[in-house]
Amino acid sequence: MKLTKIAVAVLLTTGLAACSNSSVNNTNEKASAVQSAYPGITLIESVAANAAEISIPYKKYQLDNGLTVIVHEDHSDPLVHVDVTYHVGSAREELGKSGFAHFFEHMMFQGSENVADEEHFKIITEAGGTLNGTTNSDRTNYFETVPVNQLEKMLWLEADRMGFLLDAVTQEKFEVQRETVKNERGQRVDNRPYGRLNERVSQALYPDGHPYSWPVIGFMDDLNRVNVNDLKAFFLRWYGPNNATITIGGDINAEDVLPLVSKYFAPIPRGPEVVDAEKVAVTLEADRYISMEDKVHLPLLSMNFPTTYARAADEAPLDILAEIIGGGNNSLLYKNLVKTQLAVQAGVSHPCRELACSLSIYALPNPASGKTLADIEKIVRDSFTEFEQRGVTQDDLDKVKAKIESGAIFGLQSVAGKVSQLAAFETFTGNPNFIQDDLARYNSVTKADVMRVFNQYVKGKAAVIMSVVPEGQRQLVAAEDNFTPISHDFGGPSTTSADDLVARKAVDTFDRSKQPTAGVNPAVEVPTLWQTTTANGIAVLGTQSIETPTTSILIKVPGGQYSEQAEKVGLAATTAAMLSESTQNYTTEQMSGALEKLGSTIRISANSTHTNIFVSSLTKNLDATLALVEEKLFNPAFSEEDFNRNKQQSIQNIQHALKDAGYLASNAYSQLLYGDSIAALPNGGTLASIEAISLDDVKGFYNSNFKPQGSEVIVVSDLEQQALQAKVAATLDNWEGKAPAPSAHFEEPKVASNVIYLVDKPDAPQSEIRIGKRDMIEDITGEFFKANLMNFALGGNFNSRINLNLREDKGYTYGARTSFWGDATSGGFTASAAVRADSTAASIVEFTKELNNYAQNGISDDELSFMRKAINQKDALKYETPNAKLSFLAQILEHDLQPSFVKERNKIVSTISKEEINALAAKHLNTKDMVYVVVGDAKSLKPELEKLGMKVVDYTL
Repeated sequence: MKLTKIAVAVLLTTGLAACSNSSVNNTNEKASAVQSAYPGITLIESVAANAAEISIPYKKYQLDNGLTVIVHEDHSDPLVHVDVTYHVGSAREELGKSGFAHFFEHMMFQGSENVADEEHFKIITEAGGTLNGTTNSDRTNYFETVPVNQLEKMLWLEADRMGFLLDAVTQEKFEVQRETVKNERGQRVDNRPYGRLNERVSQALYPDGHPYSWPVIGFMDDLNRVNVNDLKAFFLRWYGPNNATITIGGDINAEDVLPLVSKYFAPIPRGPEVVDAEKVAVTLEADRYISMEDKVHLPLLSMNFPTTYARAADEAPLDILAEIIGGGNNSLLYKNLVKTQLAVQAGVSHPCRELACSLSIYALPNPASGKTLADIEKIVRDSFTEFEQRGVTQDDLDKVKAKIESGAIFGLQSVAGKVSQLAAFETFTGNPNFIQDDLARYNSVTKADVMRVFNQYVKGKAAVIMSVVPEGQRQLVAAEDNFTPISHDFGGPSTTSADDLVARKAVDTFDRSKQPTAGVNPAVEVPTLWQTTTANGIAVLGTQSIETPTTSILIKVPGGQYSEQAEKVGLAATTAAMLSESTQNYTTEQMSGALEKLGSTIRISANSTHTNIFVSSLTKNLDATLALVEEKLFNPAFSEEDFNRNKQQSIQNIQHALKDAGYLASNAYSQLLYGDSIAALPNGGTLASIEAISLDDVKGFYNSNFKPQGSEVIVVSDLEQQALQAKVAATLDNWEGKAPAPSAHFEEPKVASNVIYLVDKPDAPQSEIRIGKRDMIEDITGEFFKANLMNFALGGNFNSRINLNLREDKGYTYGARTSFWGDATSGGFTASAAVRADSTAASIVEFTKELNNYAQNGISDDELSFMRKAINQKDALKYETPNAKLSFLAQILEHDLQPSFVKERNKIVSTISKEEINALAAKHLNTKDMVYVVVGDAKSLKPELEKLGMKVVDYTL
């Protein structure tokens, strides 16, 4: 994963406290003072904040066992984020033993010596927190955000799996998690269109045995061959404190944190010494053509040129080169392929990792163009020639610098973002304060630098060119394969034994088995709100957030899918897409360029009931951004060229989606629940409906529905109400009219019980399951809300009955869940999972058993207590970022609430009785009323499903 990426606003997740000339203290006097107060801890440096530059204030320490500790103080919200990053990813694995780092990400949540099985998720969820772990080629990290009173418990958990994990890693856990990883691969790779593209490219791009030549998730043959002792050996080699950084940020003080870190982590012994892997330049002597048939609708061309490595001098100009060639609406590939409708999509990026980067190009030809992958490759290469002639403009560099600035400031909005950046920079550079160097290397890029890297890495250089084509259509490949990866025989099952392991054990002076108790829950203040209604009928709700100089605005205009006719479903989404194209005064490219120079975004989309306009801007650029909002909303060009291009893209996207099992399952399920109503159809339309939509339809929908009365504006900004209200009014006050009320009617069809509706996806390695029914509309403090409290123990969290059964106990799935869902018009209940194909029938049995058992016997006392603690302690996390505040305010407007509804809901959580929850379960969880949908390989599934005693009906979308 690339740490700094232009295309994603550079991930400069920094802390504004910090817009400053960082002052770094690294004196022997201060270090010795810290060592005296906290034996075994050395202060390495202290970075303070002042207003001259962007940085994140922190203090960096090191324990005698090598653990690096970084503390960032942010007292804006009563929460804390803890990140433990280990400098180990798939690149530390051996040929034939791929997937270990990712496998260990799973194992680290399976309990340790003092934390019982499945307790890690439960403890953090019960604390009102969120958690996860991620693995990439170069590092693995584990993180949690919790109310600040839960910090000690988090440190206890993280220390226990760093120093006391191996005795808890059993053969049984190993086998279950191996199945879970297989399910994850099936869901994310094998059962997804183009899912194996990256691993095939990596095999061809890197030399045999190179650390990046295998996928992070690993090859299943490797995981099948190894045993639990291989996994333990990998942990002992790489998961020592001297190969880790713990970063703690939030409403804390370093003086309070250090004694806790010392208590829980200092006794853990060092692991083997770790040195950085050598960065060896990757080169290709000639183009390598490879290809693959896949269950896809469109062929795809991928070109990858090896370049440099992360944070090398050439990375920044290569990032800018990628932007110019294929990074957006002003890029060469957009002009030459997408705008001309020769391709449905095309783009360029420059993903970088610790040891290597590549310039990555992709394009999906539009079937209507008649272009082959060979034709597309030629157009790409011709675009390189055009770039030589075009050169680099100052405009190119200015847009990149604007993205960097806005990305840096928007990254200040969450403690998690700041902590993650500190951890990443420390892991890969040894300097958490690397942010200024990172900014400087982009700001110093010249036009000549970009041309130089083009000549060095792209012009006339060899690449890996991969063709992915629909099954049975090998004639579409760009060129015949001329490269085959080396095949290895790694023998039979591993013989690694426990005797081969050299264990290390911590020695404590306290009883680590005792879970720390949390302090008093922190007081959480609901944001102070202001509300008004404009003269033309727009409800405006806002709040001030002074942590960053940014403004976020959500404009909700009534008129979405439910305002359409079924034969032209997708009209609202098409209209929203057209509002993102050219206007009367700007071409699409000019509008994109203007927004990029401001570092602003305007996103327009349609859902069931509304068209939503999301605006994000640095406050200093808000006036200019709102002028562009006004241009987009009130002066659309609705050009024939834009319409035809969007229409073709929509048709191809739908045909692509029809190869995706999850899309098929959702569509079949909606049809069965909603029958002939508009809600039965996909928001983005069907092939027939999109074909039927005309440009006049778009203009008509816009003219009829795009009106101010009933619209809502939600704003979160560092500006005070008066100033912000004036800017909103200046943008929207001249808007007039009222849209007709939606006429959609959702009559519930009668669906036979004891029936499984089977949608065929031939040879699918996984099956998608949906079980559920229509139910209540959404409410905030009524039965809908209470039903979701009831559902929490059933399928509403990781430790729910259904997820523990299907994922952790049986190994059938990567994740299973249940939920009540709804809006003001309709709602329902759904149980869902993507399961291993050979466990489809068994998964149906387990789902049904769990639903019936819960309906009949209800919630346990422990589950009720768990639910109450988990939900009521989440408040500290609800209002941290401007976007979180935006969602909170939108809910208030939508349901006409007073802010006091938060206290009312907390009271319901605290007082709802076991009897009421059980009555809700009995009322809403009758499986006899539910629809069963399965998407998978019908020829193998149908006989197994029929054995369940249910009628199996072949269902066609």
